[in-house]
Amino acid sequence: MWTDTIEKYVAVSGLPGIYKIGATRSNGLLIEDMDSGKTKFISMRKHQFTPLATVSIYTEDDTRELTKVFQSMLDQFEDNPPPAINAKASDLFDYFEDILPTYDKDQVFIGDVKKVIKWFNFLKERKFFEDTKPSSEEE
Repeated sequence: MWTDTIEKYVAVSGLPGIYKIGATRSNGLLIEDMDSGKTKFISMRKHQFTPLATVSIYTEDDTRELTKVFQSMLDQFEDNPPPAINAKASDLFDYFEDILPTYDKDQVFIGDVKKVIKWFNFLKERKFFEDTKPSSEEE
């Protein structure tokens, strides 16, 4: 299930895309490029790491895990694909309201919405979500 493997992926400040964690070191991470498979060392001194499994979106009453937001995006993908990143802010927020109606409009900013859509598109293009069946089919 892709939701189980997402904990092995990080976003790295200053670098585009998502990377798989190869190994951890006391002063950084060995990350693997999802396209080429090449591994390189990234220092903690220069970069910040955001494990995707730790990302949540503020909602009106709590937070929603990124995996659940991605699942909602997958469920609606055929009828409601994500807009382009450079679309108008109102279009991006309208889309986000469709996939997460209870998102906190005071704490979720346009940059957050763009980042979630960008990460989703990046992973979708690399068939990350197609490795296994969605959770709704397992039940």
